[in-house]
Amino acid sequence: MANRTDPAAKSIRGTNPQNLVEKILRSKIYQNTYWKEQCFGLTAETLVDKAMELDHLGGTFGGNRKPTPFMCLVMKMLQIQPEKDIVVEFIKNEEYKYVRILGAFYLRLTGIDTDVYQYLEPLYNDYRKLRRKLSDGNYSLTHVDEVIDELLTKDYSCDVALPRIKKRWTLESLGTLEPRRSALEDDFEEEEEKEEDDQLMDELDAGAHEKDYYRGRSPARERDRDRKRDSHRYRDRDYDRERGRGRERDRERERDRDSYRDRERERDRDRDRYRLRDDKEYGRDREREREREGRERERRDRDRGRRRSHSRSRSRSKDRKDREGGDHRKRHARSSTSPRRRGDMPEDGTTREEPRKKKEKKEKKDDGTDHPDPEIAEANRLRASLGLKPLKL
Repeated sequence: MANRTDPAAKSIRGTNPQNLVEKILRSKIYQNTYWKEQCFGLTAETLVDKAMELDHLGGTFGGNRKPTPFMCLVMKMLQIQPEKDIVVEFIKNEEYKYVRILGAFYLRLTGIDTDVYQYLEPLYNDYRKLRRKLSDGNYSLTHVDEVIDELLTKDYSCDVALPRIKKRWTLESLGTLEPRRSALEDDFEEEEEKEEDDQLMDELDAGAHEKDYYRGRSPARERDRDRKRDSHRYRDRDYDRERGRGRERDRERERDRDSYRDRERERDRDRDRYRLRDDKEYGRDREREREREGRERERRDRDRGRRRSHSRSRSRSKDRKDREGGDHRKRHARSSTSPRRRGDMPEDGTTREEPRKKKEKKEKKDDGTDHPDPEIAEANRLRASLGLKPLKL
């Protein structure tokens, strides 16, 4: 509950104000002792007292990256979201410099572009010293104007990513921001006016002659004054020239960025075109491969059919020869038997060796070597030589 944003707070840049700080840093702040003890229950009024007690600024330090009290107070301001008038009073506070830096840092995170330039640029004239805590825990010396310049020109400050803002010359070209006036310019003008008045009074006292075309002003001093004015004009002209160069550089970067995008789009189109062509060629290759495999399969089937028919015809011719040879042997046996042996023959006319031959023939047929498929017959012969049972398919 203590880490929740105020329900009345408005979203900043479309998100919760506390999300402007990275989640890792937020978690470290929520676990910090200073946050739990000193920042609990603070309001916009009581926050000032804690800000006045600050003696340094910084983000995180140490091996475990502990947050500083300055960063805890920034987180508390994002949580309670004080009014804009209170933040402006923080920035205008000249007595406490860390209160001023705290208000400037919060405005840089949550303010709009014009408010950031309007309220932070006058702080360039503040040259007071500040103590900054580094990541190793040591302190370094800095100044208020250096911190303000870091907030306006850098992307990171105190380990926090700063939101992007428009360039000053862009806002000036749009008419939303007036050109910047240096604080020293007024001093220069006052000094010039004072010198002119002193010069006029001196010349009036000395009784300047009437031939002087410039109303009692000496030509040497007039040349000095013109030289000073020309120097101011040259400085303004240099500032305008530098601003024009900055615009031209931005335009060149934008043109380079557009050309780079065009080249990327062209590469993507070429890549898609090559991919489509490769897909088409791959599909054609697959079709050719399928047709080739189909033709190869048909050829193998035809060859297998021819071999089977050939083996069947060979087995038929072999059986026929075997039958013819058996009949011939039977006739030969009958004719070659002697009367004595013929009397010992059985009455049905068969010899004693015929049952044994039939049995051997039957055993020969049962071993599967006469299978019509030559491959199976060869396998059965091999199995018979090894003493295994034949294949019956």
